[in-house]
Amino acid sequence: MRVLTKDSAQHVGKKIQLEGWLHKKRLLGGITFINLRDRSGLIQAVVKDKDEVEKLRGLQTGTVLQLAGTVKEEPRAPGGVELHDVTLTVEIPVTEELPIEIDKPLSHKSDNLDTLLDHRPIGLRNIQETAIFKVQAKVLEAFRAHFKANDFTEMNSPKLLAEATEGGAEVFKLDYFGKTATLAQSAQFYKQMMVGVFERVFETNPTFRAEPSATTRHMTEYITIDAEMGFIQFEDLMNFAGGALIAVVSAVEKDCADALKMWNVEKFVLPKKAEDIPRLSIHDIHEKFLQATKEDHTGEDDLAPAEERWVCDYAKKELGSEAVLVVGWPSKSKTFKFYHRANEENPDIADRADLLFRGVEIATLSMREHRYDRLVQQLKSMGGDPDSPGFAPLLSVYKYGMPPHGGFGWGLERTVQRILGLNSVKEATLFPRDINRLAP
Repeated sequence: MRVLTKDSAQHVGKKIQLEGWLHKKRLLGGITFINLRDRSGLIQAVVKDKDEVEKLRGLQTGTVLQLAGTVKEEPRAPGGVELHDVTLTVEIPVTEELPIEIDKPLSHKSDNLDTLLDHRPIGLRNIQETAIFKVQAKVLEAFRAHFKANDFTEMNSPKLLAEATEGGAEVFKLDYFGKTATLAQSAQFYKQMMVGVFERVFETNPTFRAEPSATTRHMTEYITIDAEMGFIQFEDLMNFAGGALIAVVSAVEKDCADALKMWNVEKFVLPKKAEDIPRLSIHDIHEKFLQATKEDHTGEDDLAPAEERWVCDYAKKELGSEAVLVVGWPSKSKTFKFYHRANEENPDIADRADLLFRGVEIATLSMREHRYDRLVQQLKSMGGDPDSPGFAPLLSVYKYGMPPHGGFGWGLERTVQRILGLNSVKEATLFPRDINRLAP
């Protein structure tokens, strides 16, 4: 019966059978050492018998092997054990040298990123690369657990739409049986509709943005964690999002310690309670950044990337949090959508916040305008047609009772990037899509 490498230490002194890929081979003092990789990790095997060593002649990394041998304690080996008295069975030989080395850390420098991504299917066999996506899986698992604990229903919305939900030109269009369809820029309208059904909903979904951007922060396809909540106020929404971040980071700390160590991740600095994540207005950040750097962004209605990095460092040192909720966004800016809600006491300000973490915005959250007449008025004022097939289904729901509600769109890859300290969001994506890359 096959034993996984991670369980080998439970069989010290016993003979076991393992299956996996040849990860590394080296000759040392007349003895051949090999590392076998399976889904759970690595194990070192010592091959002394000449006939067994001969089976490895000409074989390259990636060869599929079956090993049988006795488990011995060896503190210097991966997992603290190694395999002795080995008998090998070559199941799938690989004789061609791999295009990139996978038995050592791969370069993530910007000038090597294209090479890394060109050979992605092979490079992902590197255990350090694999660790990125084990962290990503844990992030998704932790989000789901947090949603479940707060009585959310998971949903799945269509990705072929009749019209862009977010407006603007950043949309992919395609022929749909003689009609023009668009790829979804978000699950926005559908999750709002479902507030009238389930009250609290979420989904993890691909999002498509035809952004002509070639930055470390943008892609044309990425995963958004979308959520919407009914019968809440703005403070409730901010506290839920902050609590989600704390829960996710705690889960990664607890269950992905090896991956964090592998990537030399610094200790996270977050408050224990969501209410204690600092709230800073965009105006205050502009002013503080100007005083600290003499760089002036006070006339802008968004934060510059340098300001996002600066304010997270500032909050970490002065306020005990690497996360910041940025509030005070102007309601007359281009980022204000027709379905957003302006603040009742100060209509010049939107009930919206951006969640920054370790120098990058990872989520945007806002209250929605839930009153039908105001929603239609805002849509018309922005040039939208309430009778359009892209808007009519959403508006029809508002005629039949929608409570105060709000939600967020949260970038999965950006979150993983910032947790691990990666340079580009593409490094936290299995197969990135941007303006220059459509393969592999």
